[in-house]
Order: sequence, then structure tokens, then C-alpha cells
Amino acid sequence: MTAAEDTAAPRGDGPSASPGRLLLTPAYLRLLLLSVLLGVPIALAAFFFVSLQHWLQHEIWTSLPDAVGYSEAPWWWPLPALALAGLILAPIVTRFPGGGGHLPADGLGAGDPIGPRELPGVVIAALTVLPLGGVLGPEAPLMAVGSALALLAVRRIKGAQNPQALGVVATAGSTAAISTILGGPIVAAILLLEAAGLGGAQLVVLLLPCLAASASGALVFTGFGQWTGLTIGGLSLPSVPPNVNPDAGDFLWGIPLAVLIAAAITLARRLGHGTGRWVARSHTATRTVACALAVGVCLSAYALITGRSPEEAALSGQAMLGELAAHPGAWSVGALFALVACKGLAWAISLGGLRGGPIFPALLIGAAAAVACAALPGLGPTAALALGMTAAGTAVMGLPLCSAVLTVLLLGKDAHDQMPLIVITTVTAHLTVTFLNQKMARPRTPRTD
Repeated sequence: MTAAEDTAAPRGDGPSASPGRLLLTPAYLRLLLLSVLLGVPIALAAFFFVSLQHWLQHEIWTSLPDAVGYSEAPWWWPLPALALAGLILAPIVTRFPGGGGHLPADGLGAGDPIGPRELPGVVIAALTVLPLGGVLGPEAPLMAVGSALALLAVRRIKGAQNPQALGVVATAGSTAAISTILGGPIVAAILLLEAAGLGGAQLVVLLLPCLAASASGALVFTGFGQWTGLTIGGLSLPSVPPNVNPDAGDFLWGIPLAVLIAAAITLARRLGHGTGRWVARSHTATRTVACALAVGVCLSAYALITGRSPEEAALSGQAMLGELAAHPGAWSVGALFALVACKGLAWAISLGGLRGGPIFPALLIGAAAAVACAALPGLGPTAALALGMTAAGTAVMGLPLCSAVLTVLLLGKDAHDQMPLIVITTVTAHLTVTFLNQKMARPRTPRTD
């Protein structure tokens, strides 16, 4: 029995051993040490993955337009870019092991962990779709990188075959990878805590290796970024609107806005599921290219409607979210609603037809929708930004606590006064999503005449 296998079923205790006794077994302590050690190479892999993605994105959307005589990407730029993304992605989806990763519409916890065999397709798909303008984030590919590298290391070093032990190691690897772009190990650990669907002492058995791996990974990721000077692209808001004390207007407008944003995100995900079923039904390669082109049309439409760069509606939205937080008045109300409509539709199509993560674009869509309403009497940009990100995050992840903590970390010192609004928004959005999912899942009663 290997150390990883012994962790799943300690010798002498049997499968019903209490979690408290399990935490002190030598095998489990070795697993914690292994998790810390795994966090280092996984963080380095995540660092180079994110750095390469951002370099390609800069070259495609800034350097290349400048080289051909444009100060910024013209309105038609997304059309050839997304067509190329679709052409490269189509054979990956149809022929590579794992199909380039899980369907984004299914969320981050869908399916089995990505293993080493499926990793090449995931990496190629992500480094194609994300820089070329797919409206998706890097979080799902990063989790795939983490789980695949962790499984590869354990299988080669320990030879473990126990499914439970492999599951713990894969989850620790995923958590270490995603912690690098979610503000550190705390958000990643809370995401795991809610997504695992476990409770009590059993959760600690899974949580501790993930915390250990993500903490060492985040330390290496941050330190290596400072040493090399390369952009690491974590989700952050360098500047936020001035802090204000919440008042009745924030809640009077915030609650209905949270309902609307959560409903819009839920309906967009439903469209993504429908698109995914349509792509998988037949002619998958052709329909993948068609989805990529449709995303390009949405991005070009935003540029034509607003006269602004299509890059604002393309990509994951990380940079745009930071700009919106720093300068919420730089966009007209019409431009923000156009961003919500065009990016929202492009995101819904990307969820079902392309490959990547679902979270980052949703945060921008929710924030833009709320900031567009910031001029309503008694609301303001600070409260709007907080409730928009929280409502969208709750709706797309289905994890209210994780969404609230992520918003708090992004807002920094502004979060203290906005905490009541963030909590109420989280509850409202979660109830809205639950209600809509139950309504849409309820079978229709056939009419009898």
C-alpha cells in the first residue's frame, strides 16, 4: 500500500476511521508535505501559462494592430481572430483526448479531474481561444494544469492507484493553480469548501492538503513574478471608487439589480448549455467554427455601436474590470449597456462552443450592468460595483460565500462599509438562481383539450 493509499484508509483503522485520527497518521502528514511540494512546480507552470497567455493577447490586440497602422484594434479585428480560433479549436474538440477540456457552461467543478493525457489539448485550446478573443477566463485551464501535473507527479513518484487518494491530490493541484489568480489561497479554499458539498470533520481531510498546496503555490507565483518582472495577470482592482457609507438607496436599488443580474447570468448559462448541446449533436467541428465566428460578430457589433475598441468586449475581462473600477465614469450609460448585451451574448456562445473558464467575464458583465445604473438616486458607483460583482459571481459559480469573499478582497478597504450590501446581494442572487433553475427544470404539463 502506498502512502497515498494509506491516507485514504489508514492501516488498522479501516475505511470508517475518524477524520480526527486520520489527520495525525504518518501517511496523511506525508500527503500534506507532498501537497506543499507540489504547489511549487504547479505555481511555476501556472505562472508561465498565464504570462504566455497575456503576452499573446498583447501581441494580437495591441502590437499587431499597431504594426499594420492602427492605434487600436479596428471594429472588424475580432472576425478573423475568432475565425482562426475556431479553426484551431475544431480539431482539438473532435480529435484530442478530453476534447480540449470541460464545457465552460458546466462550471468549474464539472466532470472528472483533467489528467496528463488530456492536458495538451486543454493547453493548446486555452492558448488559442483566450488570446484570440474568446469571452472566457483562464481559471478552468489553470485548474486543469494543476490537476494534471499533480496526478502525473503522484503516479510517477508514488505509484498510487487509490481513487480517493488520487482525487484529493488532483483537487489540491487544481486549488494550487487557481489560487494564483484568485487573490491567494483563501478564496480558493473557500471555493473548494462550498464546491465539495461536504461538511464537518470530513471536509478538513480534503481542505488541508489544498490549503498547503495553494499557499506554497501562491508564494512561489508571486515571488517569481516580482523576480522576473513579467505580468502575471491575477484578478485584482488596482484602484476602486471612493468609499462611501451605505444608505437606504443602495439596498432599494441593489436588491432588484441583484435579481436582474443573477437572472441574466443564469439565462446566459442556459443559452450556453443549449449551444453546447447543439455543437455536440452533429458536425461538431463546423459548428465550433460557427460559434467562434458568432462571438466575433458580437464583439464587432459592440465596436460599431459604441465607436470604441472591440477589445473591451473581448477576452476574459480582467483588464477591463480594473479600468471600470478605476474610472467608472469613462463609459456612457449606453456604452455600458452595449457592453453588457454584446459581451453577454458572446460569453453565452463561448460557454457552449469554445473552451476556457466561465467566471471572469461574468464578473465584468455584472459590474458593467450595475455601474450603468449607478446614477440612480441613492446608489453610486462604489455600491454598484460591489453588488454587480457579487451578484454575477454568485450566479455563475453557485457559491455564495466564495463570491462574497472574492468581492471583499477585490474591493480592499472599501469592502468594510459595503459588507452588508455584499451579503444581502449574495443571498438575493443565490435565491434568484435557485428559483429560476427550479422553474426551468420543472417539466411542463401537457395541455388537454
